[in-house]
Amino acid sequence: MRSLCTWNHSSEGEQSLTAKASCPFSATSFRRFTAGEVIPTERFAVMGKRIRSIEVSDAPAVLDIYAPFVSDSATSFEIVPPDVPEVERRIMDLRARYPWLVFESDGIVLGFAYASPHRARQAYQWSVDVSVYIDSHSQHRGIGRALYTALFALLRRQGYFNAYAGIALPNKASVGLHESLGFTQIGIFKRTGFKFGQWHDVVWLQLRLLEDPRPAEDPLHVDKVFEDDRVVAMLYECAQTVTLD
Repeated sequence: MRSLCTWNHSSEGEQSLTAKASCPFSATSFRRFTAGEVIPTERFAVMGKRIRSIEVSDAPAVLDIYAPFVSDSATSFEIVPPDVPEVERRIMDLRARYPWLVFESDGIVLGFAYASPHRARQAYQWSVDVSVYIDSHSQHRGIGRALYTALFALLRRQGYFNAYAGIALPNKASVGLHESLGFTQIGIFKRTGFKFGQWHDVVWLQLRLLEDPRPAEDPLHVDKVFEDDRVVAMLYECAQTVTLD
């Protein structure tokens, strides 16, 4: 499957698709703060459960999570796992324009989600591909749902209109997760990837993020979005929906 970022499939081992709690944020859900009000963002930086923007230094943890999806399954159509320098390059290449988020608990990264270009030509610039990967020992706890909910809120604030996910079949859990978050299936690419001695189909799903008739001239850069303290608060609240006990 073609992608400018070679992590091009979405996977989250979420079998419980009706989570007890979900992050209740949408394009218009940010509370307006009055002039002079102090937003207590310090509490969002303490240890515990949190979602934050990815750093280049997260590359080893990201690779530890991602590599098994390459070596042990057809979830990713990469054949050989990348090394740490390659992961660092991917983070640096895309994170200014597209959100890349990690979920961590007590400083340990347990999952990540990101957006990447859907296609290179300019008219596609308001559409993105999205993926989420969760550590194999931390699945079924709502991490993927929390990461995706936060990611989509950021994409809306940037001005992106469409999110697409390509999932190698069969993957009932991942398809179910995406559909529970509002994605609809738009087509199946038959026998499009050859891995582990057999052909694999890929289902494509779409989430419409915004319904405005015309997009802005250019999507906002990630740094601009993170200038709003309400975004930090939103990430914190999404992280608290995860159940780790």
